[in-house]
Amino acid sequence: MAGTPRKIMHADCDCFFAAVEMRDNPALRDVPIAVGGGVDQRGVIATCNYPARAFGVRSAMPTARALRLCPDLVLVRGNHERYREVSRDIQAIFYELTSLVEPLSLDEAFLDVSDVDLFKGSATWMAQWLKAEAFKRTGITISVGVAPSKFLAKIASDWEKPDGLTVITPDDVDGFITTLPVTCLHGVGPATAAKLETMGIATCEDLRTWPIETLLDRFGKFGKRLFELARGIDEREVRTHRERKSISVETTFHHDLPDLAACQEALLPLIERLASRVERHGQPPLDKLFIKVRFSDFTLTSLECQGTSVSTELFNRLLEQAWSRAAQPVRLLGVGGRLVSADARRQLSLFEGELDDTTETPAPFLSTGSSGSSQGA
Repeated sequence: MAGTPRKIMHADCDCFFAAVEMRDNPALRDVPIAVGGGVDQRGVIATCNYPARAFGVRSAMPTARALRLCPDLVLVRGNHERYREVSRDIQAIFYELTSLVEPLSLDEAFLDVSDVDLFKGSATWMAQWLKAEAFKRTGITISVGVAPSKFLAKIASDWEKPDGLTVITPDDVDGFITTLPVTCLHGVGPATAAKLETMGIATCEDLRTWPIETLLDRFGKFGKRLFELARGIDEREVRTHRERKSISVETTFHHDLPDLAACQEALLPLIERLASRVERHGQPPLDKLFIKVRFSDFTLTSLECQGTSVSTELFNRLLEQAWSRAAQPVRLLGVGGRLVSADARRQLSLFEGELDDTTETPAPFLSTGSSGSSQGA
């Protein structure tokens, strides 16, 4: 019936990689562990269990820093094939409830159960069943949030972690949102949060006092999103198919590359890996090529240009310009290609065969990011 509130679930496995390791090795259950690379390999933490989090260890943290915070941290290299197998088993349970599943990663997904008749249509009972079945079949605990929208369901799943279940009914939405810190809103990072703070905005209730015209002026088109989220408006549907927007590869080096020549030498294997990956995906049409460089001080810069195929020459030119921004040792290099969107491909197909002669001219290089400070992988 039109106007009937949706029932959206967000299911999120608790410290997934670490949970699989603890399941398979019970000796790890009560000690701080982290899955990630070692210090000798310039590694970062992929995930960690809750005993490790008590010391301040977090995902995307350099391993060296994690060990300083928690000297007894047990590092596990990880087995991603095993994680994928467990993920497939859990995802299969999702599909027993509904075909409307939007996987976000190996360990989380949105489910739209609005039209599901099982459990008398109760999303709460469905979530309880989902949690119980996942633990019974895989030994992994899942936190689930249930709400009328995706953004609230995602917040709810994190509300009582680990092993949590939080339900926000349509009648609860307004009361829940008004006290919600704006830092919980999707898309509000440190920079936006700081800007909101200067405006005296700490909660969604504060945010509601500002007219949309002012928010658009201060935050551009994201101002409209802020206006809507503060009022619980999120009409995004659960998407069962996600369009791939780019293909990329990257490497964090065991030792910093000292100069441009070393970076150029390391670039060729990355380009070859990218070309192979593009081929495996059926040679999708490319729109732009981009390069990503993280320097030894963790600053990150990226650069892109128009390009319809993987080109060693173009990537070398991108590298030279990106490296010149800081001209210091490099710890990570990445290369990739942005794909022509499905809509653009459909539009281009309308003109196939109509042009007798075309000439491709070099496109200008476009900056996609400055050398801002950023820690992480």
